[in-house]
Amino acid sequence: MINVENPFDGSLVGEIATHDSDDVETAIANAHELFLDRDAWLAPYQRIEILERAVAIMSDQVEDLTRLAAAEGGKPYQDSKIEVLRAIQGIKLAIEHIAHIKGEQIPMGLTAGSVNRLAFTQREPIGIVASVSAFNHPLNLVVHQTIPAIAVGCPVIIKPSNRTPLSCLRLVDILYQAGLPRHWCQVMVCDNADAEKLVTDSRVNFFSFIGSARVGWMLRSKLAPGTRCALEHGGAAPVIVDESADLSDVVDSLLKGGFYHAGQVCVSVQRVFAHQSLCTTLANSLADKANKLQVGDPLDPNTDVGPLITQKEVDRVAVWVEEAVAEGATLLSGGKKISDTCYAPTVLLNPSPQSKVSQQEIFGPVVCVYAYSDQNHAVDMANSLPFAFQSAVYTNDLNNALQISNKLNATAVMVNDHTAFRVDWMPFGGRDVSGLGMGGIQYSMHEMTREKMTVIKSPVL
Repeated sequence: MINVENPFDGSLVGEIATHDSDDVETAIANAHELFLDRDAWLAPYQRIEILERAVAIMSDQVEDLTRLAAAEGGKPYQDSKIEVLRAIQGIKLAIEHIAHIKGEQIPMGLTAGSVNRLAFTQREPIGIVASVSAFNHPLNLVVHQTIPAIAVGCPVIIKPSNRTPLSCLRLVDILYQAGLPRHWCQVMVCDNADAEKLVTDSRVNFFSFIGSARVGWMLRSKLAPGTRCALEHGGAAPVIVDESADLSDVVDSLLKGGFYHAGQVCVSVQRVFAHQSLCTTLANSLADKANKLQVGDPLDPNTDVGPLITQKEVDRVAVWVEEAVAEGATLLSGGKKISDTCYAPTVLLNPSPQSKVSQQEIFGPVVCVYAYSDQNHAVDMANSLPFAFQSAVYTNDLNNALQISNKLNATAVMVNDHTAFRVDWMPFGGRDVSGLGMGGIQYSMHEMTREKMTVIKSPVL
């Protein structure tokens, strides 16, 4: 058994049973047997009907789902409600794109040897999908890692974060209520050793991972031959602000992108490179607004910034900030623990490039602002880390926007918007250390299918 605790006050949110290696083996065996039996596959219309019923059930439970996600994950109520609504929209997107799972005709008769033939491709479900999820979006991440599989007809086994498994369990229970046979989607709440057994089994055809680069790349190295994967890791999102930018818009945008969910987002604003003509003004304005954010209970609708997921993370962020200040950074706001579970929204000006806050993913409520005079140097600094995920540029110069966007090493560049912007129908994922492959509902659906070609020879063709 594990106790799921509210990261803000340690109160008990739920108690659930855990699974062992025998349970993992049973889950894989059930999924494998199901996939091998083509007569048991769900037809597209059946998948659509099940997912439509799931949408209806979730739409009636928005408040309960919101409070559950906020309680177990610590994301403030207002942001957790947005997550729930996004999760519902994600299922609707999957329903819409079921109709787009299709192949194409391959031309024949182009040579003498290919006459009297008809050729076409079809896309089939890839097989068993094993998904390992993270804590920071306990409902919507699970939607992205399970619903595309169900939509294309793959059995899926999901291992949620052991810190936030309740939203996952609730979603899967809703799918069962909607008519999904149980072996099409199974939840394994287990330790890391059993999770490794789940994803490295030769019967698994696709591995979806959201979490740390260290764990993700390690698991990928152990996948069975032929198992495809999508890995989503972290970043240290860079932002470039040039001298033409409108600071009144920039500051509010950076405030949201940097302190949303206490910075515990893989694309949180972390490193802001601002032209020296406006850097100090930007940093001070950002710090003033950061000081006014309400930090505390995620279940309070007025809370802007909630707790970090564990007290250990609060202590780590505190040490990193103290080290940065000792190494020359100017502390403009925050820089202190509000409690054992909450850390004040922090703005640092000109940290050393060698400080941890400049070199590693902070994953906490800390934004670093650096002055630059040479834009090419700012781009070089933005690209200097092994991470490459989402980035941003703020400018009123179109040519500059295009030039900087072209030079930044990133999978996405936001112009005049923060790095954490995302909608669920766009491609989303990291490159280099930050990941492999692209997520997004319809993109995951495509990745969870594979192509088969049929060639028919007939004298009447």
